[in-house]
Amino acid sequence: VDFSKYVAIGNSLTAGFTDGELFYTGQQNSYPSILAQQMKPAGGGDFKQPMMMDEYGFGRRLVLDATIQMPVLAGLELNPQNFASIAGQGPFNNLGVPGAKSFHLVHGAESFSLANPYYKRFAAQPGTSTILAEAIAQNPTFFTCWIGSNDVLGYALAGGAADSITSNEVFQMALGILLQEITANGAKGAIANITDLEPLPYFSFMNTQLPYNGLPITLPEQAAALNAGYAQLNAIIKSFGSNDTLAFALGQNPFVIADKDLPWGIRQMKSGELFLLTLPIDSIMNHGYGSMVPIPDKYVLTTSELANINNAIAGYNQIIAAYAAQFDLAYVDMNTLLNQVATEGITIDGVNFTSTFVTGNTFSLDGIHLTGKASAIAANEFIKAINLKYGSDLLEVSPLFYTGITYR
Repeated sequence: VDFSKYVAIGNSLTAGFTDGELFYTGQQNSYPSILAQQMKPAGGGDFKQPMMMDEYGFGRRLVLDATIQMPVLAGLELNPQNFASIAGQGPFNNLGVPGAKSFHLVHGAESFSLANPYYKRFAAQPGTSTILAEAIAQNPTFFTCWIGSNDVLGYALAGGAADSITSNEVFQMALGILLQEITANGAKGAIANITDLEPLPYFSFMNTQLPYNGLPITLPEQAAALNAGYAQLNAIIKSFGSNDTLAFALGQNPFVIADKDLPWGIRQMKSGELFLLTLPIDSIMNHGYGSMVPIPDKYVLTTSELANINNAIAGYNQIIAAYAAQFDLAYVDMNTLLNQVATEGITIDGVNFTSTFVTGNTFSLDGIHLTGKASAIAANEFIKAINLKYGSDLLEVSPLFYTGITYR
């Protein structure tokens, strides 16, 4: 295998996005950057990334406020140079673009190089460039591809209330075009699958703090008032032939949530449904959210929405595995790794990795993207798969040398 010209294709996970933003150190700790360093002793060439000018990028960088142990915006003045084009410094080996979906990478998506600010700043020709074309123009000898999470993530982040899930057919077509063209000149590569939602703190943390039936009623008159308040709605629900009425009693009660899939629009939450990290706890504590006021759909993933998401992820991963075999690529099972982190935890060089928000070392302060330490683990997974497939002997790295959570 020839590592002399390596390009990385993907989204924010490839770019080095962490703590809610793309910034200099995060890019240095991106898994492709780490992987490229390990390729150098095996003939790897230079690896150029479209670097931000500082540690704050476009201004959405999160840091941990030690006084409240929660993420807050770093809040520093923006550097306008981060928004300026750096296309003249290219071509770039790291072609990861935050926000990119599978079909944003290939021909027909030229407008993405104008619409996406992260791509626009380094696109060779905004308005006509595509990620795939920029990769092929470099005639790579080796590539990595980790794409697909954004094809379902936008829908999940909106609580199923906005965006849409890319169909399996579109995902298969886009990824097939990409792999067919990038391997046409003999390039070898590695492709990773995408993770389930459950390991991501954005979709799990709030539910460890607030269960679906976390509405306490301690006085009979409270229950009576809520039952009276929803009596008219319950009559409407029964008129539809449904028994899914809202009922309240002393003790723990399910929260009231909006559900766009019901004709009457609201119901009580069910076990297994998920609150998102953005859920405003103060509104629940002080403004009647979840009792008198239904919790908006954008803060909750319902059973049907979770089924849509899980079915899509399973479908994408089947397509990725099939293409890995068809194009004879190294296959990186990132989904199994991150599920192991979430269910059992792993320890590497004395560092414990779990999916616990803030303290688990795996996920950054945005609850979705990896810390620098976890990016090192991701790079190691690519290294293991590449060595197994191609008989190379790239060395793994220690996560001790990479960044974790930044405190303010």
